[in-house]
Amino acid sequence: MILADFVAYNANGLYCKYGNFYLDPQQPVEHAVITHAHGDHAVAGNQNIYCTSPTADFMKLRYGKNAGRSFRLLNWHQEFRIGDVKLFFISAGHMLGSAQVVMQYQGSSYLYTGDYKLQPDSTCEPIEWVKADVLITESTFANPNVIHPDPLQEIDKLNHIQSNILLGAYGLGKAQRLTRMINDYAPQKKVLVHFRIAPLSAIYEKHGYSLGPYQMYNRKLMKNQQQFVYLVPPFTFDSYLRAEGVKRLFASGWKNLQANEQDTLFISDHADWNDVLHAVEQVNPQQIWTLHGDGRHLKAHFGDRIFTKSLN
Repeated sequence: MILADFVAYNANGLYCKYGNFYLDPQQPVEHAVITHAHGDHAVAGNQNIYCTSPTADFMKLRYGKNAGRSFRLLNWHQEFRIGDVKLFFISAGHMLGSAQVVMQYQGSSYLYTGDYKLQPDSTCEPIEWVKADVLITESTFANPNVIHPDPLQEIDKLNHIQSNILLGAYGLGKAQRLTRMINDYAPQKKVLVHFRIAPLSAIYEKHGYSLGPYQMYNRKLMKNQQQFVYLVPPFTFDSYLRAEGVKRLFASGWKNLQANEQDTLFISDHADWNDVLHAVEQVNPQQIWTLHGDGRHLKAHFGDRIFTKSLN
């Protein structure tokens, strides 16, 4: 039997009272199941953390001794228990080490997606699917009007820019994906990375994901027009509003983060509308619970065929 209160939000985040654990808690807790290392999913200071090895490495790099008291590192499909709930991880395809969480309790199964992506990405494990009674899906872009473009067509835009490029991107996940894509599909470009991005990229290399050639940013290099692409995190990108001799682009699925309407680079690491529908098809749930977005479009789309509710 599906339990309507199997997970619910409280002041610390998404809580499973039947196992006394949180999924991607927003405040430090005793038992934290963490899907991936982005800051809005992985906070410092938890007592017992269940995650993949890359996620632990990223958290320890970012948070140091405050990363958490105890890490239990799980492989894909390795079963573990917290209280009376049995869990295991499958790949989410969002970034290196990103996981979906399968939870089984009293004969029912619940799949919590975390953030996920269907687009091919050679810098992380491809997404995997299992059947579940309940699909708990992020709905960041669960809107029929949001269809992400082909990322290869987007990255090809760089081939038509002759000047150096200042390319804004989130430092973890996006920057590494872009490094690999530029090396593969715009090989005449020379990738430079911000000093905050380089240690994160090194963890990718440690886990066997080669990003291709890149080097640390050097101010003298960027004074020469040699088709450099300088990857920088958002705070640095925003500080270069008056940068001369470069084309400014920001890589994101969010329209409001694009530098301007003429020069766009829509490369998203989230599921779009068609991807969410594909997830429903693959998981074949009896119910859909949504979070991290607006689930009303899914509710309208499925009507009475699948029970849909928002956890937000």
